[in-house]
Amino acid sequence: MIDFESFYQDLGRFDLANLQAPFAAQLAELLGKKNGNLPRWMPALETMPKITPATVSLGDTITVGSAQECSEQQREQIEHNLRMLMPWRKGPFSVFDVFIDTEWRSDWKWQRVLPHLPSLKNRRILDVGCGSGYHMWRMREQGAELVVGIDPSLLFLMQFRAIKHFVGECPLHLLPLGIEHLPENMECFDTVFSMGVLYHRRSPIDHLQELKACLKPGGELVLETLVIEGELGMTLVPEDRYAQMRNVWFLPTCATMELWLRRCGFEDIRLADVSVTTTEEQRQTDWMQFDSLPQFLDPNDSRKTIEGYPAPMRATFIAQKP
Repeated sequence: MIDFESFYQDLGRFDLANLQAPFAAQLAELLGKKNGNLPRWMPALETMPKITPATVSLGDTITVGSAQECSEQQREQIEHNLRMLMPWRKGPFSVFDVFIDTEWRSDWKWQRVLPHLPSLKNRRILDVGCGSGYHMWRMREQGAELVVGIDPSLLFLMQFRAIKHFVGECPLHLLPLGIEHLPENMECFDTVFSMGVLYHRRSPIDHLQELKACLKPGGELVLETLVIEGELGMTLVPEDRYAQMRNVWFLPTCATMELWLRRCGFEDIRLADVSVTTTEEQRQTDWMQFDSLPQFLDPNDSRKTIEGYPAPMRATFIAQKP
């Protein structure tokens, strides 16, 4: 059974109890829908050894305990259970020296973004499209008071809870929701992250408005998305797939993205970083054995996707809600 009691308790603790009923209704509706993978995933959590690690490090590799703190049998059980939750896409993690080499080196993105962030200390943060929660742990490392991640994938929820099983109770919560399932006009978060989501939305303007509605007045948005080179007003709309992804809709230039943010009422817009995604940052691993970026690029010209579009380039913007 998947319960969110600790999340509801934290809503009360942070004076957000008014949000419990709408969250509970959405979670009950979504979890009431049948998912054929849950019977395969749930045992990975239910049979995980109960060990309290001596140390937890929330650095580049989210590290929980060491091999010296468990028996060889326990360590084998931990690895077996974690592999039941493959593929692992965002990380890396190390659980009692079981190293989860994820598809993405998410620590590289964090290293690029962190120097440009305002202080996250004592802030209440929403991480939209959080995946398995890697960046949520990094936000906690920076002193965040409360971190709520949303991502509709139940597999990501299972992966997050596998790590939290060993870390123990803390004010980090992953909810299997999309942003469209959130209560309207919450205006309760100091910082909202949306990294790697905008280009998956059919309406980028609507997504920006949804993000803005989650922020307190004066709150800050951290937005990372795919972009293309070019002038103000230019936007790439793929004919079908982009880098083998079906659900990619809009890739603006940086100037166009800034315009969208202005039109949505954001202020103090800053372009924090622009980086080409490399095959060292996103690749196939033993923990994610499906095709990855090397297979999505033109084998004769890595500057292009296999469909002939410009290869993935990502920009991070920071903007303030008035």
